[in-house]
Amino acid sequence: MLQQIVDRRMSGKNKSIGNRERFLRRYREQIRGAVRKAVSGRSIQDIEQGEDISLPRRDVSEPVFGHGQGGVRESVHPGNREHVRGDRIARPSGGRGGAGQGEGSPDGSGEDDFVFHLSREEFMQVFFDDLALPHLVRTQLLPDAVEWRSQRAGFVSAGNPASLHVVRSVRTALGRRIAMGGDLRHRLDELQAQLLWAERDGVSARVVDGLRERIEALQRRLRQIPFLDPLDLRFRNRVHIPLPTAKAVMFCLMDVSGSMDEARKDIAKRFFILLYLFLMRHYEKTEVVFIRHHTQAAEVGESEFFQATESGGTVVSSALSLMHEIIVARYPSGEWNIYGAQASDGENWFKDSALCSELLLGKLLPLLRYFAYVQVADDEQNLWEEYARVREQSPNFAMRKVTGAADIYPVFRDLFKKAGVT
Repeated sequence: MLQQIVDRRMSGKNKSIGNRERFLRRYREQIRGAVRKAVSGRSIQDIEQGEDISLPRRDVSEPVFGHGQGGVRESVHPGNREHVRGDRIARPSGGRGGAGQGEGSPDGSGEDDFVFHLSREEFMQVFFDDLALPHLVRTQLLPDAVEWRSQRAGFVSAGNPASLHVVRSVRTALGRRIAMGGDLRHRLDELQAQLLWAERDGVSARVVDGLRERIEALQRRLRQIPFLDPLDLRFRNRVHIPLPTAKAVMFCLMDVSGSMDEARKDIAKRFFILLYLFLMRHYEKTEVVFIRHHTQAAEVGESEFFQATESGGTVVSSALSLMHEIIVARYPSGEWNIYGAQASDGENWFKDSALCSELLLGKLLPLLRYFAYVQVADDEQNLWEEYARVREQSPNFAMRKVTGAADIYPVFRDLFKKAGVT
């Protein structure tokens, strides 16, 4: 009997989700490059919106078979003054039509770009695809752990049809048939041997017929044993075991002193917004601590960190000291992956810069997985020089310059790219 299965599962308005995912995987590098270009032209606040991506058609073209103009052809041409009835018209050279002119091509020799829309989720996935917190390790097994690992755990007699183990099911069915039919086959062999002797020795027809009836009855019973019974089915069993949860905390330190003008503060805020979006999207067990400082440092909330403005002198060590106090009080290094990110213009009280390097090398960096310093000014002052010495002595310390909004994204990717990604 012919069976027909109709798939009525809902897959949203777009029924070609599978094809779209394959397309995004196939042209991942081209899409990633297009996303980078798109980011340079938008603000960080609009980073979570979708984007119309344009790819050169030559990058997404598929090979096709072309057929030349061969054989004998009859065609009707419009009236002209060059040919009359009976003339032989030469074939066009090349054997194929020309390519259309592409929009935006200076010489008109290209083809139209392939344009499609990346949704918000797809855009963010490509945007943060190859980024990660450096040196992140799993620290402890929480009683309310939400991370699980699927592990094989033998076979069970009930489960999802997709997890059916055919070989094990057939093997179980074979064992059942052997066990159920073993005695019947033994008795059948004895009766067949008796029938052979009776026919050879000329025993009466009544005895021979009786033996044949008993043999047929045993054969019917053997045929009634099912080849595969529902009890024979075996399914792959998988269990979920809890995993140690990687708990992490990110300290965001921003200079809000008088030397940080509005342009520099805007660059610093954009960098931290990008960092905050990255953490919230990829790491569920990550806490963020916001610290703002001028001559004094204070722990603030998210809204105050990104919106409030202050002025005054600069004492960078106040923020590093407060960071160390918070770590000691709330985040034991044996249980937490601790990270730090600092943004400043580099202007600092001269004697305080040396104290900053001492705090980093002596107290903070031994507790941290990674510390990133971003200077939002091009001039290299005493703080940059002190931090350069720290970078030479500590492999988990990184420092970069961001002098404009266009530099934020490349610097961010360079600071937080996955190991082995270029």
